[in-house]
Amino acid sequence: MKDLTAAGGERTSSASPSGYVARLAAPAFVAVSAVFHYLGPAFAVLLFARLDVFGVTWLRIASAALVFAVWRRPWRLLRRLTAAQHRVLLALGVVLAVMNTTFYLAIARLPLATVGSIEFLGAIILAAAGVRSLRNALSLGLAVAGVFTLTNIRLAGAPLGFGFAFANCALFMLYVTLGHRVANTGPRDGPQWAGVDQLGAAMLIAAVVTTPLCLVGAAPAFEHPDWLLAGVAVGVCSSVIPYVTDQLAMARLRRATFALMLSILPASAMVIGLLVLAQLPTVHDLLGLALVTVAVAIHQQPSLKFDIDRGESECSTSGSARPV
Repeated sequence: MKDLTAAGGERTSSASPSGYVARLAAPAFVAVSAVFHYLGPAFAVLLFARLDVFGVTWLRIASAALVFAVWRRPWRLLRRLTAAQHRVLLALGVVLAVMNTTFYLAIARLPLATVGSIEFLGAIILAAAGVRSLRNALSLGLAVAGVFTLTNIRLAGAPLGFGFAFANCALFMLYVTLGHRVANTGPRDGPQWAGVDQLGAAMLIAAVVTTPLCLVGAAPAFEHPDWLLAGVAVGVCSSVIPYVTDQLAMARLRRATFALMLSILPASAMVIGLLVLAQLPTVHDLLGLALVTVAVAIHQQPSLKFDIDRGESECSTSGSARPV
């Protein structure tokens, strides 16, 4: 049996073996992204003792941009994009630049878990916007309970740090929104990884945006090859692997579903703390992990046919139809 896509074509039913594989692939991509979201900051913390926040930010973004330039050569895709898609890429590039800067400015003043907790508020808002059933409302409620059980937000002290953290939260919401649009639109004749190529172009824009403000802070690293190597590690772990896997997951999931799955990030931080830093989880931590796991497990992504019937497809006419 086949379903109609939003563009009027056909796609394989989710009941087919390939459909099941696709459904399993998206959570796997989110899981990989979650792991590297916390390995990256571990390298960044080491660099904070040697470089200022702006210098670490520039090394992260510039090294990621260099990787994308060598690996994907994203400029080859640009001539096949529409003017509207160019504007989305420009906006995504600016968001990546400012979001990464505010994130580091926040974690330089506040515990990483606190900044992460505030960041997840944005994901929760996006997930709530996509609730369309009692089952998914329950899933969202469990995710919220799990995130707040795993983390402890203390709104006291370091007001500037909290200002940066909430700014990062708003920018993270924009990243998910724009990133999802990039993942689900592109030239009709573009390559299979067109979303990743567009991400690479956005990262090049981010590097241009951050260079005037942040390059001076990174200058001392050019005299220390080990600092530069650490900066490259930060870029790969924080802005290449997780953003690429985000793109691959976004191309397979509705935006609200993807946002809900981001609630596993605090849980991944706990697991990495156990395996890498030997930080034993408490009963409180395990309860939060269980709630998040159940929330992700019971969430049901609406079928594409449901979206079409409701007239909610956001897929570009210039790109293939994918979840929105």
